Amino acid sequence: VFLRLTMALCLWLIVVVPVLLDTGDSGVFQPQSALSDMEFSSVSSYRSPGNTDPHPNNKLPILLWWSSNLFPHFPGDTERVDCLDRRSASIIFYSTHFRAYEAPLPRLAHQTWALFHQESPMNNYFLSDSVGIRLFNYTGTFRRESDYPLTLQWLPSLDHLLEAPAVPLQEKNRWRRAGLAPVLYIQSHRYVQELMKYIEIDSYGKCLNNKPLPDYLEDTSTATGEDRRFMSFVSRYKFHLPMHQGCVPIYRGSSLVTDWLPNNHSAILTDEFHSPRELAEFIKTLDQDDMKYSCYLEYKTPSKITNLRLLEGLENREWGVNDISKPNYLNGFECFVCDRENERLAVVKAHRKNPKQNPLPQPKMASSSHMGCPLPSPGYGPVESIDPNDGWLQKWSQDYWPSLDQAEGLESLIRNNVSDPSVLWQHIQSIAVRRARGP
Repeated sequence: VFLRLTMALCLWLIVVVPVLLDTGDSGVFQPQSALSDMEFSSVSSYRSPGNTDPHPNNKLPILLWWSSNLFPHFPGDTERVDCLDRRSASIIFYSTHFRAYEAPLPRLAHQTWALFHQESPMNNYFLSDSVGIRLFNYTGTFRRESDYPLTLQWLPSLDHLLEAPAVPLQEKNRWRRAGLAPVLYIQSHRYVQELMKYIEIDSYGKCLNNKPLPDYLEDTSTATGEDRRFMSFVSRYKFHLPMHQGCVPIYRGSSLVTDWLPNNHSAILTDEFHSPRELAEFIKTLDQDDMKYSCYLEYKTPSKITNLRLLEGLENREWGVNDISKPNYLNGFECFVCDRENERLAVVKAHRKNPKQNPLPQPKMASSSHMGCPLPSPGYGPVESIDPNDGWLQKWSQDYWPSLDQAEGLESLIRNNVSDPSVLWQHIQSIAVRRARGP
């Protein structure tokens, strides 16, 4: 969830909020893959940019995407590959699309599972449970603890942060006199609903709406990425882009956000205020004091960006955003998994030649720190204060707990070497019965 102020301040919110078994039936699944529609023997001389691996393609492991229609892999450019092929060394999943009842079973001893997820953990609660996430061997997520961190995915470069100048104070003040609120908000959140009691907030979204969208955006279904006015409006609500636009972010979410801010005076953190009312008073004071307000915009000056973690993170990451000299983060993750698989398979090969001298590698499993999301909680106030018929209360409970049950169910299928994922519900029921009976 992102909050932003177009004219004066910026309200920017983020709610932060393997067991390997023997081969079974080889005809269980023939999943759609991200591989090119070609015979490997016919392209043995192909090399992707930067690929210096001396092995011909027919000697390299296959990385199999279990999620279809992912950029840059499109229908017509893919083929169906038997997931039980001995060369299918690793299966990659896009976590938003991952469903326990569609998992490639049985889990094979020669295959690893890789998880790619650059979105909110709320998209799939299955992965917030340690039982679910540890089924995967490699991860590429927004968390810095993951194997291939995507933490700065929405920040193309330091220049992108600096290039748009801050909104001039005179222009900001003119907009305020014209009647625009000091804070603009797009999506619903209980904290903002409380904050609205003490300060003007313009909300263009369907929730808490008090301001109409510009005429050309009233029907967003007709807008496309080629419409510059549409993209100019929408792009302002992405992570880090409010700062690109030269606004003052007001942030509610993880306290770790300070690790990625340009300096220690470039955002207003709601956790530093005892209540929405106290925050509102601070915003009003800042809105009326040009000198104090200007201090929050100093991050637009290169010499004022003092956060070394941010600078080094942008400089050292292997992937890029709209950078033709680097792979995008999805292709970069594919290369990462390929490198790790080649390393693992080399160790396995050495073990076969001399088991005593070359022990097998220990299984690598992800942990909750790679993806985990805490139990959902209200944005403001205790959960007891919410109406039992409230849609939020019903929706998250309907998603969260059944997803964790599915994680335990899938782990049970894998542990029992089951080939048919449709029996997941039977395993979940059995687990529930055992849990109800107690020890």
